[in-house]
Amino acid sequence: MDVSRIVDLDGISLYTEVHGDGPPSLLGIHGTPSSVLLWVDAAKELAHHGRCIIYDRRGFGRSERPDPFDRSDLDENVTDALALLEQLSATPAVVIGRSTGGVVALELARRHPDAVSALVLLEPALFTVDPAAKAWAERLRAAVLASASRDPARASESVMRTALGDETWESFPDDLRTLFAEAGPAVLAEMRGTGLDLSAEPLDLSDDELAAMERPTLLVSSEDSPDVLRRVNDRLAEALPNAETALVPGGHLIHPAHPVVLGFVDRLKGE
Repeated sequence: MDVSRIVDLDGISLYTEVHGDGPPSLLGIHGTPSSVLLWVDAAKELAHHGRCIIYDRRGFGRSERPDPFDRSDLDENVTDALALLEQLSATPAVVIGRSTGGVVALELARRHPDAVSALVLLEPALFTVDPAAKAWAERLRAAVLASASRDPARASESVMRTALGDETWESFPDDLRTLFAEAGPAVLAEMRGTGLDLSAEPLDLSDDELAAMERPTLLVSSEDSPDVLRRVNDRLAEALPNAETALVPGGHLIHPAHPVVLGFVDRLKGE
């Protein structure tokens, strides 16, 4: 079963796609900037292993952009994810989050553990767990704001060039770069909000808060990503009580249906 729809939540409408049938339920949460368009192929692969739900987060892609769209907080992103799972009768779900989406997934599991059966975190952007990563994120935030002050459309490009490298950015087709550029208002709204990775007040979890999160977790790092992203996963692997790690080839846009992810999901089904 493959279905696309607009799901109306409390105060926001989200573009959503459902691929396959469960159990288990699988929820994919994209990063910043991004869109469900970058997850469709993965969702079709994941659909062979469960009922996979993917969606454009508020302000991105085909989801509603609030008016005015001055800020976007982690709180509302977590609320959106939970409401979507509940409306689609998809709890508990294996939640797969990439980059910023990994922060949303982690906080969803921390606040609402009954809604999450397991986590797959693809280089989650929880930079506050490591001093070097936190300093790197602060420099990135300053660079993005400086670039956006000259041209707001450059906000997304600045993020992508830093996280993926100039060569990867230049290799994207024009339509994909346009997609990222159109996400500029959402990128800036998140930076003006709280709790997300490039905001002035990002999520900062204590060792005790991380240690209390007992859901099985797969932390996936990429060989060619900036070193600070692997440092984040190393730190989370130490702090989370039921975590395992994997290192895969490539850059920061780790495939959500990579074989290590599919293997993890299948092992959960067998338990």
